[in-house]
Amino acid sequence: MLHIYNTLTNSKTVFTPIEPGKIRMYVCGVTVYDYCHIGHARVMVSFDLITRYLRARGWDVDYVRNITDVDDKIIRRAAENDEQVDQLTERMIAAMHEDEDRLFVLRPDQEPRATAHMGDIIDMVQSLVEKGYAYPASNGDVYYRVERFANYGRLTNKVIEDLRSGARVEVEEAKESPLDFVLWKAAKPGEVSWDSPWGKGRPGWHIECSAMSKCCLGETFDIHGGGPDLPFPHHENEIAQSEAANGCTYVHYWMHAGPVRMGTEKMSKSLGNFFTIRDVLEHYDAEVVRYFLSSVHYRSYIDYSEDGLKEARSALERFYQALQAAGDLSTAEGSVGSEYEERFFAAMDDDFNTPRALAVLFELASELNKAVREQLPIAKPLALELKRLAGMIGLLQQDPDAFLKGEAAEGELDAEAIESLIDKRNQARKDRNFAEADRIRDELLEQGIVLKDGREGTNWYRE
Repeated sequence: MLHIYNTLTNSKTVFTPIEPGKIRMYVCGVTVYDYCHIGHARVMVSFDLITRYLRARGWDVDYVRNITDVDDKIIRRAAENDEQVDQLTERMIAAMHEDEDRLFVLRPDQEPRATAHMGDIIDMVQSLVEKGYAYPASNGDVYYRVERFANYGRLTNKVIEDLRSGARVEVEEAKESPLDFVLWKAAKPGEVSWDSPWGKGRPGWHIECSAMSKCCLGETFDIHGGGPDLPFPHHENEIAQSEAANGCTYVHYWMHAGPVRMGTEKMSKSLGNFFTIRDVLEHYDAEVVRYFLSSVHYRSYIDYSEDGLKEARSALERFYQALQAAGDLSTAEGSVGSEYEERFFAAMDDDFNTPRALAVLFELASELNKAVREQLPIAKPLALELKRLAGMIGLLQQDPDAFLKGEAAEGELDAEAIESLIDKRNQARKDRNFAEADRIRDELLEQGIVLKDGREGTNWYRE
């Protein structure tokens, strides 16, 4: 059975879908005012591997991930760039798609944009006003009455009285309470805006997700996910808005990915301590980055470091070297039984425990290497099983030679030059000129080229 850690209950529980065999999942996406950083990649990759695995296990998953394309940060950045808001957001959305394509992140089934759901947002705000959960203020904004919602704070175990006592003194006069949050913002001169019953304006951030998730998945759905900074106040506010407006439970299971840290601080644009995805991909293969982000349990923090990325590269090299040694798999077939599959499934069914699942794959790779060395007929079926299980979490789907050999960077030996030196080394070995053969091997090693001699010849890869 599938077990999921539910932030709402602070416990790991058996997953029971609303509709048998089907999972409706909404994940908070990116606010598109700048290039995505590695913290964003952590959330993208985490919920991508979760979705891939669920589908591989036979679940029908409707995966929705929104785009916030109107926001204070977007408006400010567009003004700084002297461009229209929609010009900025279109550029950043295209860049986000490029980044996730390179990271082997599949597109969600639905990718709603806030600006395309303005009618749904206004309708939900109007419903909250009519029910007394929201009020138009003297400044033209519309606010949510937090203290009217009895269960406010249950996701993050916060108590209204504590929140009230800790509220800032500088309270906007237009608010009835310092805890209230904005649902609709009155437009300032020159800002992008939409007509509404309260005048021209635009939505607050929290109401966007409540409206879009309802439109895409209904009033109640199975899983809501997001990044580590979203439980409070964003997801807390979503619950308050949605359950007050719809009169029913909003979400059954809440899942949150852990942060990427730089030293002891969370990586974020506001702190300025981030690396964009495209910056990192200039130096590391995309699958190395994906493996790095998958090697730690999705709920745990992960420390971003060069050493961590190098370890990820080494791990993938071990897998791809095993697959390379197994030879051509295009016509291979056969089965190795269910031992590895059962243990892999057991790990992933335990709240998507990728470290344990990867440990199973390493054991499988070790058995594959042994089968290759001993020329056992089980070798190719083992290789197929390794690719199949790894593919369930979006790994090991490249050609082994393409991954291991890669493209030569400026100043590096290209494949043709390397193959030529290998041919010379092989000839020296045939001539029993072992000193020359060793010299060539050392020369290649100095260039970062590692040779592996086998029964079928010499393979090589870049360190």
